[in-house]
Amino acid sequence: MHPFANYVLQSYYKATGWNEDNLYSNLTRSSTALLDFTLPRGLKFNISKSPNSLFRTTYSMNALPSLKGSVGYIFTSCDLDVKGSNSVRFKDMIERFKVYDAPRRPEGKEEVWQGGERVDTRDYLLYGQIYVPTSLFNAVYSVRLSPTLQASIAAISNPIANQRPSLASSQSRIQAAQQLAESEVQGDNLMLSLQHDTGRWCSEYTYSADDGMFGARVLANVGRRLNLNEPTAGVGGGLTPTERVKRVDEEDAMEGGLKGRFSVGAEVYYNAKKIGGVSTGIRFTTIPDATPPSFQAPSSSSSAEPHSPIPSQPPTTLTATYNPIMGHISTAYAARVSQDLSLCSRFDFNIYSYDSEWTMGAEWWMRRTSFKGKGKETDVVPKTAQGSIPVTLADHQTSAATSPPKNEVNGVVKARMSTNTDVSIMWEGRLRNTLVSLGVVSDFANRSRPIRSIGLEIAYFSSE
Repeated sequence: MHPFANYVLQSYYKATGWNEDNLYSNLTRSSTALLDFTLPRGLKFNISKSPNSLFRTTYSMNALPSLKGSVGYIFTSCDLDVKGSNSVRFKDMIERFKVYDAPRRPEGKEEVWQGGERVDTRDYLLYGQIYVPTSLFNAVYSVRLSPTLQASIAAISNPIANQRPSLASSQSRIQAAQQLAESEVQGDNLMLSLQHDTGRWCSEYTYSADDGMFGARVLANVGRRLNLNEPTAGVGGGLTPTERVKRVDEEDAMEGGLKGRFSVGAEVYYNAKKIGGVSTGIRFTTIPDATPPSFQAPSSSSSAEPHSPIPSQPPTTLTATYNPIMGHISTAYAARVSQDLSLCSRFDFNIYSYDSEWTMGAEWWMRRTSFKGKGKETDVVPKTAQGSIPVTLADHQTSAATSPPKNEVNGVVKARMSTNTDVSIMWEGRLRNTLVSLGVVSDFANRSRPIRSIGLEIAYFSSE
């Protein structure tokens, strides 16, 4: 599940209108959610609190295999709608398969003028976390410079180790810093990032002070979004293909295939040691059945997904990346085959060493059906207004039928397996007011130790 800090960061991007998905570093995000999900290690507890809409605190403790913990603080310049673990939408806390909607140009907040001068301030986020007993500290500062520009600074200070951390993307920088801190092997570093998003184009420029590495990424979205309100043939005087008179030698048009758009991107990086790299990638996503941003926070009236229309084509994502220097090629195919089941497969191949790996993954959502009427729920047979004559069972079923069943997602099961004999299974769900994650990593080829690791993580956060 997402750490509380990542959940706050996503809420901040949503409140400020920034699209975190339109980045080259997130090109394979849909397949990564099914194949590279992070399993809990040992026994971990997370407790977070939101005393107000601007300031938040988070605490974590690892009880096994070693005792350690961390304390973090988050401050934002704008009010965020951060819910508690008992009421937050479960899918917002899970890295899941998702077909993202066509990116749009970010919109800045409304300008405020007073006395001929602009008095509104820029939106920003401050995050800091210290780990005990290692005394490691990491911090993130993100500021919105303009409607299409965003800058961020990430710093890591470790008085013990001195090893360069990997250059993380802006979306996962907080989570990467936390994982690096838990490994206790990284040293001091300062990373700068500047993102420019226009909707159709998005570029990102990064700099790492540890080894003087410069990096640049660019992503271009090709194709236009399909307009569902666009009149079809036959509207306004035209004839549809079925109404038009066919020729004798004319064959029927065959409909089929996936309709979608392409995204093409590349990255290049170079450091002071004259070591560089380059990679490129392409992605195909279906339209118009992508999940719009408004679906991330549905209203209560639209929460029952079984009543939603069946998509005309399965939500699908195909990606391919290539690193010519390392000789690594990766192709992935992910699709949602039913309402609650998503499947993915990925093939990795190295043209220099001929090493290959095939990975498969699945995601299955668990639902709980509940019937809710307009009044309070009760287990007794209701009575009439006079309170003497009981209502028949048929009448009670008729009144209950007026309120459609509410299918709430209360858990998800993820599984992956690959040709390297690793099998991972993870269950994430909500138990009362907490979010629980349980994962197992096994190796069937090792008869003496078939279970490699078992992890349990419990998270609780309150917004009151």
